[in-house]
Amino acid sequence: MPSLQATLRHQAILTVIGERGQASVNDLSDRLGVSAVTIRQDLRDLEAERRLLRTRGGALALVDPGKEMPLEVSSKTHTAEKRAIAAAAAAHIRDGQTIIIDVGSTTSALAELLPGKRKNLTVITNGLTIALLLERHPEITVVVTGGTLRALQHALVAPLGNVLLQHVNADIAFIGCNGIDVRRGITNSNIAEAEIKQAMLAAARRTVVLADHSKIGVVSTAFVANPASVDRVITDEAADSKTVARLRETGLAIELVKRAMVDAVAD
Repeated sequence: MPSLQATLRHQAILTVIGERGQASVNDLSDRLGVSAVTIRQDLRDLEAERRLLRTRGGALALVDPGKEMPLEVSSKTHTAEKRAIAAAAAAHIRDGQTIIIDVGSTTSALAELLPGKRKNLTVITNGLTIALLLERHPEITVVVTGGTLRALQHALVAPLGNVLLQHVNADIAFIGCNGIDVRRGITNSNIAEAEIKQAMLAAARRTVVLADHSKIGVVSTAFVANPASVDRVITDEAADSKTVARLRETGLAIELVKRAMVDAVAD
């Protein structure tokens, strides 16, 4: 049970973030007259209650899971968790493989880790941000799916987004999502992106879903796949333990990134 002072701070923090959509640790520290250490703990507490989203150096107002965020915004949420999940995902990649990397903030974090660490990779992606990130690295061959541009995510989708994937046999597909639920499966906030995710899953021998803890137990608009139809989910230890246990009962392998690893990659 938080103290009265902590409860009042929490209310003040939520008011500021509710009005502005976001706030930095330094700003909240100045406004409330407490240390940055105290504010960071307040933000951790509020995030645990699912009342806001922590970012590097601050927090964002909580967004309805059915509402799509621009890539630039989602990349600022749960940054340390996404980096740690990306590092765990990179450990599954071997030199010389052909991999599919879906559009998204966690998958982009994975792409950032590849240059200089893996040789002779072929990366197939529908993410223009990912393609531009990798284009200057001769050890990586980049193949872009083609298709219709969705500016919000800088993603290529149907029509024509799935054609190339019908002719691909990749080693691993790394897919992002907006929700993973025991009954409703893996879901996404946009139908067109859900369709190309399905094509990516079909084009790979192994399939890995990258999803930070805020996606576990969430149901979004468009169905992507049943949990049992993917090989692995990589998430972080803050994921709801009951939901994780129920997902494992479906036969889904879930790899939990430990808190220490998240802390190690945090700024």
